[in-house]
Amino acid sequence: MRQARQRVVTADTLARAEAAYLGLALGDALGATVEFMTPREIAHRFAGAGGVHREIIGGGWLHLKPGQVTDDTTMSLALGQAILAQDGEITRLGCARAFDSWMRGKPVDIGNTVRRNLLQFRRSGFPTAAPSEHDAGNGAAMRVLPVALATLDWPEYEVRDACRIQAHVTHHNPVSDAACEFITLAVQDFIRGASLREVYRIRIAQLLRDQPAFAFRGRPRRVNPSGWVVETLQAVLQALLDVGGFENCLVDVVNRGGDADTTGAITGMLAGALYGSRAIPARWLKALDPGVRERCIAQARALLA
Repeated sequence: MRQARQRVVTADTLARAEAAYLGLALGDALGATVEFMTPREIAHRFAGAGGVHREIIGGGWLHLKPGQVTDDTTMSLALGQAILAQDGEITRLGCARAFDSWMRGKPVDIGNTVRRNLLQFRRSGFPTAAPSEHDAGNGAAMRVLPVALATLDWPEYEVRDACRIQAHVTHHNPVSDAACEFITLAVQDFIRGASLREVYRIRIAQLLRDQPAFAFRGRPRRVNPSGWVVETLQAVLQALLDVGGFENCLVDVVNRGGDADTTGAITGMLAGALYGSRAIPARWLKALDPGVRERCIAQARALLA
């Protein structure tokens, strides 16, 4: 059992952690409006706004209220609460129980792989899904932010272990693992003040060496990204590296359509940690569901502490 202790957290570290959590929720809410639409459909739907979707207005196939979020944010909050309830420990059973409780709350949306493996947990009581080559979806990567915050000062090998613990409850797959670990470590680097260039040189280069399928340079713009985590991360990295600024890279990635709430959520957590709270548009924060906004801020602070 890791002994709980208080961290010394600088104001900049705290601001970037809060921005990462808010970025997750904002990207989720922004992308949910156009989830499963194609870029052409989005351009037609928002022809009056220059063919670009850039406001948090709700709607979409889930018929959300303005500022409402989906499973990307609510699963993250459930995971974060479980970590806090265990004094910062990240355990298989704790994560599985948290996700099962979340599913019993009848969330607005739930992925097929998540549902299938949580139902298996209910039947067996075993908190780790069986390894499967078919479970390389983005459902574990979208919710990994609480792990990044809770393990900010842990050795890297322990951070990677913690990523797999939460991921394997529903996604026991090496490609999913690679994405979860990359996102977690990159968020931590940004929170500590690393530049995009530094993260490219260290984290992205390593990801591409270990998992060449994630290659995104020299390839066509990834549009209509599916729930396969490879396509998700390709779209995220193209938006993050090719478009400057928090707002612009989120707008870019969600207007690619496809699984836009998740590409938006992952881009949001990375861009929030990179650009910080001052880069987040005030109008987006105002549009976000107030309860979600406050829970994200409070949980970011608690997980860092």
